[in-house]
Amino acid sequence: MGAGYRGRRRLRKAVTSATTRPAPQNHIANSLLTFLIYGSCFAPRRCAGFLKGRGMALSSAPGHGSPGDFDALAAVDGIAAHAHWHRLLAPHTPLRDLADAIHAVTAIHGNHPGMIECALARAAEVDTLPWLVDAAAGFAVERAYLAQLAAAAGPLPSTPGQSETAAALAQQRHTLEALANSDRIGSATGAVAALLADWRALRHVLDAAAARFGVEVVVPILPPANPPVPAAALALRARSFGASQLFAQHRGLWGLLEARASARRG
Repeated sequence: MGAGYRGRRRLRKAVTSATTRPAPQNHIANSLLTFLIYGSCFAPRRCAGFLKGRGMALSSAPGHGSPGDFDALAAVDGIAAHAHWHRLLAPHTPLRDLADAIHAVTAIHGNHPGMIECALARAAEVDTLPWLVDAAAGFAVERAYLAQLAAAAGPLPSTPGQSETAAALAQQRHTLEALANSDRIGSATGAVAALLADWRALRHVLDAAAARFGVEVVVPILPPANPPVPAAALALRARSFGASQLFAQHRGLWGLLEARASARRG
């Protein structure tokens, strides 16, 4: 069995993992999110087995850390704990791998409106609105930075399974937008806070790409990943749920990028 076959098989598995949908925290109170994300494809019991088989248990809390400490959660559950993140920061990592990461992140987070704008428009937690406004302004800068990097990186590197990858990235983007549009108080806030926390690690990759592609590094103005503490315990648990789903989607993305890099190596 050749290395090329193994690389393509690994890539197919990564695409499947990257499109795994988040599990609803409460089937009744979060029925809108359930409908938007699951559609009619899965019955609840099948969802449980589907997610468990991919290392994603039906749980309302992230796997590590304390609820509300999003930076600590990102350090353990975010992309900084993924081996491919470390590979992309290596001094001589292939430019095609950096370009692939830039294009993938742009496909998910480069569109406007994105997660933060959706959460701001939904305004499920009024107390978080000033924080969300700052986050939206800061992420507009990041989005422009991504556009510069994508242009400098050139075309997407040729990789087997490109159409499947494009579909997986589109599914991830829609999944995150549905999470940000949740009416369940706290879910969208937790997802946005996790995005800001995980973006710190992602920024290292963006800045490494900027150095390699000759783009001036843009100073970030994102607010800290610490929204106002909610008064209700239910909202805090919902935030933990939202954060866990964002981290799970990002881990799936990084697994997909790792598999694509392996497929290009043959």
